[in-house]
Amino acid sequence: MKKIIALALSALFIIGMLTACGSKTDEGEKSDSKVYNVGICNYVDDASLNQIVDNIKSRLAEIGAEKGVEFKISYDNCNTDSNVLNQIISNFIADEVDLMVGVATPVAMAMQSATEGKNIPVVFSAVTDPVSAKLVNSLEAPGSNITGTSDYLNTDAIMNIMFETDSNIKKVGLLYDVGQDSSTAAIKDAKAFLDKKGVAYVERTGTTADEVTLAAQALVTDGVDAVFTPTDNTIMKSELAIYEIFTKAGIPHYAGADSFALNGAFLGFGVDYINLGKETANMVAEILLDGKNPAELPVRTFDNGTATINTDICAQLGMSYDEVAKKIAPHCTKVEEIKTAETFDGQK
Repeated sequence: MKKIIALALSALFIIGMLTACGSKTDEGEKSDSKVYNVGICNYVDDASLNQIVDNIKSRLAEIGAEKGVEFKISYDNCNTDSNVLNQIISNFIADEVDLMVGVATPVAMAMQSATEGKNIPVVFSAVTDPVSAKLVNSLEAPGSNITGTSDYLNTDAIMNIMFETDSNIKKVGLLYDVGQDSSTAAIKDAKAFLDKKGVAYVERTGTTADEVTLAAQALVTDGVDAVFTPTDNTIMKSELAIYEIFTKAGIPHYAGADSFALNGAFLGFGVDYINLGKETANMVAEILLDGKNPAELPVRTFDNGTATINTDICAQLGMSYDEVAKKIAPHCTKVEEIKTAETFDGQK
């Protein structure tokens, strides 16, 4: 009997040791999984850029789970302050991140300058014109340590949508920030379109929320029939403060992203920022996991075909959503509706 008990205890001891070894192996495998440190800096707290960041993070988490690796994210927002931006980038470098992600043109340009001569790849997101900003040599062959995703705006398409909605427009207001690189090409294209069409336009600009509000009020005084804004972050973060100015005056605001429509503009037209964020994350993974060279990884561009109409504003302007959607459908790949809110939470 004693011998049987002794054998049983020995068996239990061996099983316990094997279980312990198994647990140790599992923990070891977990601790040995590759960790990639990624520094993400956002330019400003607005609906579009926040949506991009959220989808970069969620997509990297998905890829990490699929590949058995971990992407450790360090995130910060400079809120348009260049001194804060430079400090954030310096912190990323000091922390020896494996890759940086710059959301919007000013962040990408600062990262490019700070990483020159260093072995740190940079992936930008929502850079409208990376060639003109001298971030890359060309979209097909970036040529250095930086590549990414572009939210280039098809200005002619949104202009066609504007005149399809109202063929009697006589004067257009152009509202933007002269310091935003994302606005330069689009405003130039808008002027060329309007000149060719023989339609008058007036430009009003602002670099702060107060200046943007004054500019919006001035456009009402100017007697414009419609207002156009490109993918301009300064105007975007002021949209909630100005949309009622235009709506009360019966002036539809057309802009270069769905986030403008979310925050009260009549219509936003441009890329799908959810998809843009996910594709930015895919590029991060291709560089870190697949060993692709940023210099040879083409910049990704997207279909500008989604028009988002704010149904609240549409009604207040005396328009029918169904009628507008039908009119502009030939100029879009998709027409969506949205209601006024501060963020996309629960909306998208």
